[in-house]
Amino acid sequence: MSEDKKYIVEENDVIKVRTCAWSPPGDHPIGCGLFLHVKDGKVVKVEGDPDHPVTNGRLCPRCLALTEVMYHPDRLLSPMIRDRADRGKDKWQAVSWDEAYDLIESKVRGFWDEFGSQSIVTLTGTGRESTLYAPVYASSVLNTPNATTCLSGLACYGPRCTIADYHLGAGYPELDYAAYFPDRYDDPRYEVPKYLLIWGKDPIYANADGLFGHAVVDLMKRGSELIIVDPRVTWLATRAAFHIQLRPGTDVAVGLGMINVIISEGLYDKDFVEKWCYGFDELAECAAEYPPERVAEIAWIDKDVLIAASRAFAQGKPSSALWGLAIDQMKAGVQAGHCFLAIVAICGYLDIPGGVTLAMPSSFMGKWRYQAMKNVPDEIRALRIVDPDGKYAAFNSGGAMPGVLPDSLLDWLENENAPYKMKMSWWIGTNPLACMAAQPQRWYQALNTLEFTVAQDIFMTPSIMALADVVLPLATFAEHDGIVMPHFGRNTHFLGAMNKAVDSDTKSDLEILIDMGKRLRPELWPYESVSEFFTEQLHTTYDWGFEELKDEVVHQQHYEYRKYETGKLRGDGEPGFQTPTGLVELKSTIYPMFGEGALPYYEEPEYSLFTLPADVVEKNPLVFTTGGRNLTMFHSEHRQIPSLRAVNPWPRVTIHPDTAAEYGIEEGDWVCIESEIPQGKCVQKASLRKTLDPRVIHMEHGWWFPEQDGEAPHLYGAFVSNPNNLVPHESIGKTGYGAPYKNGICTIRKVDSLLG
Repeated sequence: MSEDKKYIVEENDVIKVRTCAWSPPGDHPIGCGLFLHVKDGKVVKVEGDPDHPVTNGRLCPRCLALTEVMYHPDRLLSPMIRDRADRGKDKWQAVSWDEAYDLIESKVRGFWDEFGSQSIVTLTGTGRESTLYAPVYASSVLNTPNATTCLSGLACYGPRCTIADYHLGAGYPELDYAAYFPDRYDDPRYEVPKYLLIWGKDPIYANADGLFGHAVVDLMKRGSELIIVDPRVTWLATRAAFHIQLRPGTDVAVGLGMINVIISEGLYDKDFVEKWCYGFDELAECAAEYPPERVAEIAWIDKDVLIAASRAFAQGKPSSALWGLAIDQMKAGVQAGHCFLAIVAICGYLDIPGGVTLAMPSSFMGKWRYQAMKNVPDEIRALRIVDPDGKYAAFNSGGAMPGVLPDSLLDWLENENAPYKMKMSWWIGTNPLACMAAQPQRWYQALNTLEFTVAQDIFMTPSIMALADVVLPLATFAEHDGIVMPHFGRNTHFLGAMNKAVDSDTKSDLEILIDMGKRLRPELWPYESVSEFFTEQLHTTYDWGFEELKDEVVHQQHYEYRKYETGKLRGDGEPGFQTPTGLVELKSTIYPMFGEGALPYYEEPEYSLFTLPADVVEKNPLVFTTGGRNLTMFHSEHRQIPSLRAVNPWPRVTIHPDTAAEYGIEEGDWVCIESEIPQGKCVQKASLRKTLDPRVIHMEHGWWFPEQDGEAPHLYGAFVSNPNNLVPHESIGKTGYGAPYKNGICTIRKVDSLLG
């Protein structure tokens, strides 16, 4: 076998399979390089691949715990069904794949015939491999225009991609960490950034979207200094030259303040601005309203730190920047992203060595996905769920994540007079009740009105136990073939092969997609295997196919700098950017068409100490933020993995010691965090740290407890420690993007136990 497959090495009675990781189990598409040691048909050891050009043999605890996931006694290994009347009860019956497929096909065809295909909706999660395929389940299998998530304002990655589309006409902007080059940092084309502006992101812990976070440490060793914008004192913030520790939700004010300093002191790149930017004078006038003194008052920061950080970033050519989930998870996310890209652009750091990399969205997979999402007839597409008042025109027009706005779906499900009734949902890699949904108990009630729900995962989850009628068992990345595409094809520095190491009776998201596609819309699914499918997609860009990639394992993409000068950022081949003006749009020509401002502006958050009535603020005097990552768990996954749970056994709320003392709370106490707007609460264990402003607390997200009672109403404690109980539904930006997961107000009190 090893003679035919270069990615396999035989050593005595052990086979070593060289591969790249993605999911499941959950992870972002970093494509970490591994050797999986296989003996007697089982993975017995996980080892880092030192020849992987980016990860260099380094692995996170989640990769190292792979065998605990694969061979966990509670893992789903067979399709299961139950009667709809038994939702919330552990009355699952194991069936064959064909029996499960037969039931799903029968239900889908029945809904098509009686209610129309628009009566079906797909829900997906974030970060997993299924992100590539989930929209296609809707359009090319179920023939429905209704595909979405349960994340209010689609507040993860999609908003940043859309902002980048509007302002740059390019794929996802990313830190240049020489990931395109075999020699990496030693490549003569590369230059180490002087500063890294890291905004609302904790890359070492998050490794988000395809960025190998430890590259930040690599660059620090080579001299890069850090500018951190974060309400928390993270590990990186303790090592930063400048830490702008802002009040959650005030990012736009900080961004405008930085722009003000850079422009008013003449520190911007005049040549780049003159040649390649549109709306500079108007941006300067807008930012002039935010002098450092005003920003300091709004954002609770030191004005001198703001000034010094702005000067350092603008004068430290080249420098780079990273933007994170915090940009998405605020109502003003579009304005915050606008400021971030404007800062990078006016400093001249776009697409230069050691700056911020740009790329046209990849034709590999991108062409197929774009075409596949058109496979719904116009008359059915016209029935897509939208908000009845047409408030979110930008989202409804398409953008980087076309589909249904989650907030509109919830309103539709709760509306007895909706234009048509939804009958079925199909979940691809999501655990909405425990992880994504704002006001999750409303979603619980709304999704329970559906007649039929299919889910696919590797473990039973609270959401599946509560609401699913069929569950399909997913293969781990060790059990199926696939391709890792960092940044989902929007700025992909390499393609990595997920090489199947062992067999199982589980299937990947793509295998299920092809299987059901051939049953329901066979004219769209000519593929006889995953290999055939990937080879066809690769042939849109390369003269080699999937089997060649499997042997190569990691294929680094070609990269050129300053593509805006040579026409390689535009479809027509002309110099410039793929925007209406052909320039970086510091002043947007697109936003006004959606009723949004052409220039960034700051508004105090809707749920704020400074906007709500005094009596409400008196009862809710603290600001909360949430969503910080840890190394051992991915969103709501890994809670049942012994080695990982031992590191993080309980959900933690971080509180300043002075604040804790005021409320009679000590380290390790159970704490109830509650808010009146919306009315909600959750319970977490106190972690006292001087790393937050005393007026701010931080809650962990995605917690549930596999060891607890799974049946309704408890549902493994899905609602007990869930900070989304305090996040309002449909408090989103004018475009439809952005929601306040990371900024709200609350109070705290000590309680006796996890159950309050």
